[in-house]
Amino acid sequence: MRYLTVRLAPTEVAGFHPLGKRLTDEPSVQRDAIHHVELLDDGTVLTLAEGSGDRERYEEIMSSSSFVHEYMLSGDDRWMAVSRFDPNEVVRQVLEWQQEADVVVETPIPFLADGSQRVTLLGDQASFRELYQQSMSTESFTFEIEETGEYNPATARFMRVLTARQQEVLTAAIDVGYYKAPREATHEDVADAVGLAPSTVGDHLRKIEQRVFETIIR
Repeated sequence: MRYLTVRLAPTEVAGFHPLGKRLTDEPSVQRDAIHHVELLDDGTVLTLAEGSGDRERYEEIMSSSSFVHEYMLSGDDRWMAVSRFDPNEVVRQVLEWQQEADVVVETPIPFLADGSQRVTLLGDQASFRELYQQSMSTESFTFEIEETGEYNPATARFMRVLTARQQEVLTAAIDVGYYKAPREATHEDVADAVGLAPSTVGDHLRKIEQRVFETIIR
């Protein structure tokens, strides 16, 4: 089995969710990751998402939309939200193509600072080729291939012990050269890449290293 990591960026204002732009632009709310997404038989989409920040403001935005049929939250400063909503054409296309191409989407799917999402797909080369060809036929989103290779479940388990935000910080740290020898980047460089304070990045990296090392020993 192979993996394909892509960056999906919507070209429509609404994004991948009918409230996507409002939630992304809301400074008091942080959209962290999608842990489950499913296209239901009635045409609505069911999601389990992770978020943080002002829960009341999040609920206010969700309840204001006629596209959202129902939602439920658990948690305070950091929460898990189950919601069912009418998808826009972008979401419907992505989910239908994923089903037709016979690929598995690895979760969680992190939200990046610009509202795009980094998605890792599992399948074979033929399925990836078909999915890519289909993506070229739409102007609703950009489909940028970041990485591909043989899938190693043992490696994937290290990412599963990290939160969506920690995964984003770790990926950014690797991309800017923080873990190269000699080191090519600082906390400030990582912070610029993810839109966080350097001190916050430092806290995240220490927690990431602790969790990964604990996973190796256990």
